[in-house]
Amino acid sequence: MAAPRSTRRTHLRTRTSLPTRLLAHLQTWRPYTLWYPGLVGLAGAALAGGDPPARWLAVAWAAPTLGWIAGHYLGDWFDRRLDAISKPQRPIPSGRLNPRAAVAAGLVCAAAMTGLALWANWRSVAVAAAAAAGIVAYSRVLKGRGLSGNVMRGALTALALLFGAMAVQAWPPWHALPFALAFWSHDTASNLVGTVRDVDGDRDGGYATLSVRRGVRRAAHTAAGLYLAALATAAVALAVTPSSASPPDGPAGAAVLLAAAAGCGGCAFAPLLRSPGRITAPRALRAHQVLVAERLVLAAAVLATGAGAAPALAVLVPCLAVSVVTQARMRAAYEFPPPPHRPAPVPDPGP
Repeated sequence: MAAPRSTRRTHLRTRTSLPTRLLAHLQTWRPYTLWYPGLVGLAGAALAGGDPPARWLAVAWAAPTLGWIAGHYLGDWFDRRLDAISKPQRPIPSGRLNPRAAVAAGLVCAAAMTGLALWANWRSVAVAAAAAAGIVAYSRVLKGRGLSGNVMRGALTALALLFGAMAVQAWPPWHALPFALAFWSHDTASNLVGTVRDVDGDRDGGYATLSVRRGVRRAAHTAAGLYLAALATAAVALAVTPSSASPPDGPAGAAVLLAAAAGCGGCAFAPLLRSPGRITAPRALRAHQVLVAERLVLAAAVLATGAGAAPALAVLVPCLAVSVVTQARMRAAYEFPPPPHRPAPVPDPGP
């Protein structure tokens, strides 16, 4: 007779080698997304202006990145039962990452983020605490409750921008707030596209996402509308940023990068919006892969606004290269189980 599932997983964990465990941690970090929160935090620091020491710029980069990693660890722990149904190859359900180790790693990253916030600017601890609460609220409560979960997920990136500004001065400048709204709308849209990709597994797991409740086409159209709102807000924010807060080549460089981001966004959404009948998970994944690269360009546009085109490109190019390469090598295997375990496609029921 077969051993109980818990026994089989225990044996699997005891046999797991150190390289396998380290790879499981690396997969949990999602290295193709890892550069985005730090770039957003650095953009916030650039919008704050001045000539801050390198250590505060490092904090502006590192603290949002640590919070991002903490969110992945804790989110995967909260989603472990859902992933066991639809994505059994992921680190926790496969047994390559102990659930308690995932929680411990997430809490350590969250504590490190809070410590950096306290070191840089005690007022920014409130932003770090709000981000930590948002991570738990999204993963534990809101992720499976429709649009509210997507909105909460988008808010975390807005907080990263504000934290970056507060890492170098007491309060974020007023002209950073419209950019924060742009990131909020953008990442709400991006997260919605993720629910289109995961609709079959979410439906099987009982998650009432917008894609499950109203259909993937409705979710895709809602995401496209939010994406357009994000671009419009970013353009307005660029226009109202005081000239004293930008270097001479800042606005022009930001405008070029914003146009490039818009072009990438069009490439991501066009296949979703014209897809007949239903949107397949692989098509939604390809759209999200483009958005993962596109949002780096958007963050670089905001960085260029405050720091100039040359520094923005110097940061963007290596981040974009690593993101594209790691997506190509890791993303599909992380999102989709091997073919024998994939659920049969479910037609989109529509509204």
